[in-house]
Amino acid sequence: MFKRGLILFALVATLALPFLLRPKKAVSERAEETLVIITPHNEAIRHEFGQAFRTWYHARTGKSVVVDWRVIGGTSEIARFLEGEYTASFQNYWRNQLGKPWSNDVQAGFANGRLPKDAPAIVHEARKAFLESNVGCRIDLFFGGGTYDFIRQAEAGRLVDSGVLKRHPEWFLDQVIPQRFAGEDYWDPEGRWVGTVLSAYGIVFNRDSLKRLGLTEEPSSWESLKDPRLRAEVALADPTKSGSIAKAFENVIQQQMQRVWTQLRAASPGVDAKEIETRAVSEGWLEGMRLLQLIGANARYFTDTSQKPPIDVAAGNCAVGMCIDFYGRQQEEAVRRRDNSDRVGYVSPIGGTVSSVDPVALLRGAPNRVVAEAFIDFCLSMEGQKLWNFRPGTEGGPERFALRRLPVRRDFYQNEAWKSLRSDPADAPFDTRDQLIYHASWTGTLFREMSFIIRVMCLDTHSELMKAWSAILEAPPENREKALAVLQELSSVSYEQASGRIRQALNSKNKVEEIMLASELGRLFRSQYLEAERIARGR
Repeated sequence: MFKRGLILFALVATLALPFLLRPKKAVSERAEETLVIITPHNEAIRHEFGQAFRTWYHARTGKSVVVDWRVIGGTSEIARFLEGEYTASFQNYWRNQLGKPWSNDVQAGFANGRLPKDAPAIVHEARKAFLESNVGCRIDLFFGGGTYDFIRQAEAGRLVDSGVLKRHPEWFLDQVIPQRFAGEDYWDPEGRWVGTVLSAYGIVFNRDSLKRLGLTEEPSSWESLKDPRLRAEVALADPTKSGSIAKAFENVIQQQMQRVWTQLRAASPGVDAKEIETRAVSEGWLEGMRLLQLIGANARYFTDTSQKPPIDVAAGNCAVGMCIDFYGRQQEEAVRRRDNSDRVGYVSPIGGTVSSVDPVALLRGAPNRVVAEAFIDFCLSMEGQKLWNFRPGTEGGPERFALRRLPVRRDFYQNEAWKSLRSDPADAPFDTRDQLIYHASWTGTLFREMSFIIRVMCLDTHSELMKAWSAILEAPPENREKALAVLQELSSVSYEQASGRIRQALNSKNKVEEIMLASELGRLFRSQYLEAERIARGR
């Protein structure tokens, strides 16, 4: 009995000791106000904006505020979360407060911003009730991500006017924050979202790895990434998982469309402009897809997160990678600060990327609306804008982290005295040479279809694609051209197919159609790649 008691005592002591010896937690900070923000932004941005907003808000109101950051992943995960939360919230409101019956039609229609006129009356009633309601998800703001996601949330009715356009009309002028620049929208005319910072896309590279591979020139264009010497050396993200990389891929396609358009206009001065544009879009789509296919053939992997490629490039696991600009700049900065090394570099291809915005938006039913509106004002004020590109420790700059991002306000770049305080003093996004002009009508409605095609063409069939590409590069000249033509026969994923059959399958209520199409196209590409490999090897 005594022995059993000793064993029991030892067991209890073993379990309790870690709890008894652990350091006491700091007492949670108490604040008079709380702000809840869901975001894909990294820790550095969350820290700097949380700290600076707390100081800014206290100076203006005399009240303390704490920011409760909700981080669940990228914008795709946030979109799914918001859809689920608002569906549950509205269902409760519809059934328990309005006493209405819930149905699949109501669930599918209440958040449909393009509800057809011939939809059942009950669905139109649900849509109207949702837009007039204050149902929410217990979160105040959506902060960060691309405009594509914010436009979708606005159309669904989950974002509401924050009033910032009326509070500060002086900010929303062409000389401060233009509504549109180079084809990109910078704020919503209805005030449901506003851009706070600019994002471009480019190539992060490791100079030591380039030397190892015999590359004497640093990458300067998207075409650089199809160089045969970069086989299994390109780090990429899955465009169906990363909105930023999907946008980068869209920029690649848009650049090819713009090039074809320019060539056709020069070669056919008497041809109808609309006819030329239609042809340029169709041919440029295929040229862009062919370029992305070869870049995909050089890929070491396609990761789920866009933050991984810059890290792996810095470590030398990959020589180059596609990324959003600030991921590349931040990795460059981190390596320089840690190792005093310049082995990592970043470049945005001239004429190959637009500057789009990362917005902030007020969510329907925000529990802390007054504080949320103040945060939006802070982000667009010069105090907030300085955080994006001032060096840490400078007056008005971030406390610890160099965010290495470019502010959205045009007048920020006109202050010559601030150049010495900036992390990137030479960058002037509103004065870029050979600016790529984004045409939303060309690819904006096919964003999801584009990502789906790239996934099937490059990710699902990556093993076969790499083998075929290697065989082509090693083939004698008489086999190479024919094999490459087979590899790059992309009529099954043409612009017309993307806007027709592929769109129909992806928008179908029956998800089986999407799965079946992916399977069908996957088999087609595998067969095509195997045939290209066979031809290249002369079998």
